[in-house]
Amino acid sequence: MENSPAKEVESLSLKSEDESPSSNSSTTEMSVEERFRIVRSVGEECIQEEELLNLLAKKPQPICYDGFEPSGRMHIAQGVMKTINVNKLTSAGCKVKIWIADWFAQLNNKMGGDLGRIQIVGRYLIEIWKAAGMNLEGGQVEFVWSSEEINSRAHEYWPLVMDIARRNKLPRIIRCSQIMGRSEQDDLTAAQIFYPCMQCADIFFLKADICQLGMDQRKVNVLAREYCDDIKRKNKPIILSHHMLPGLLQGQEKMSKSDSSSAIFMEDEEAEVNLKIKKAYCPPNIVDGNPCLEYIKYIVFPWFNEFKVERKAENGGEKIFTSFEELIGDYEKGDLHPADLKPALSKALNRILQPVRDHFKNDENAKSLLKRVKV
Repeated sequence: MENSPAKEVESLSLKSEDESPSSNSSTTEMSVEERFRIVRSVGEECIQEEELLNLLAKKPQPICYDGFEPSGRMHIAQGVMKTINVNKLTSAGCKVKIWIADWFAQLNNKMGGDLGRIQIVGRYLIEIWKAAGMNLEGGQVEFVWSSEEINSRAHEYWPLVMDIARRNKLPRIIRCSQIMGRSEQDDLTAAQIFYPCMQCADIFFLKADICQLGMDQRKVNVLAREYCDDIKRKNKPIILSHHMLPGLLQGQEKMSKSDSSSAIFMEDEEAEVNLKIKKAYCPPNIVDGNPCLEYIKYIVFPWFNEFKVERKAENGGEKIFTSFEELIGDYEKGDLHPADLKPALSKALNRILQPVRDHFKNDENAKSLLKRVKV
């Protein structure tokens, strides 16, 4: 008699998929505490830190899972922040599975529900990550297409989805609607009710030890931990939720692909970046709710380990900030003005984005994909 979905999930252990010596060769000289510090730095929140430390101590190559719906152009948080986070995780010995959720985008009616168009967008996003510098050498990053993987292992996937659906009441599933960019008050389709059960199943289907998604995906990751309680599984997936960058304009809690002024996109031209940052909300002396400072904290400092401001001598002269704390100290006192901060931010972002622009201008495949995405 075959095991039930709950038994299959319960039987998963802390053993690595690949226990060969090469699986942890990059981290042989790195202590567990150092690996923990790097991995933990990726998340704004971690549920639970003790479990993460235990995982890193016992498993040479933990599996981290992140997923995305291919649904249009890529903004800088999805492009650069994900590249930074993935490179941190692989440097600490993790394997990262990036779930290209093409079927999920279709369920959520992205790109008009056209699976062919959705898959073109997925290929375009992979090209961006390659050009942005995501470390794809050594096989530590794997792109997995949901439609292909689910079809090839349907006998594993669908019983798991059904078991999760069977164990949860409808209100609990509706509370997860934020993961699709919807609210609990929206008139959800039947597909959008099904979606959270599938995303919860993905975590176990991909044998993920760590769910490394944004704070907006937190509710379904917690659902996965609750499912472990239901089936008496001891080793729960660890939730490592990264920060969500706000939109550039005042009052925008998050970036929006439908409002091009709310975000920097990965193939924006230099002049577009300059204009968007020039128009961005950046009140003098105020740190909280300041999107320009958030871009510096979560993109510029992790990328360059410094922030360089060029200004006239009478305005303080050139200064290189080596920590975000030093920068906000000057900003709150008024020693650093938005009129000097904004050009420096634009310059830093354009340096990061230039290899991506070059790739989409010079590589014929990338150029063709971008043209088809923009239609």
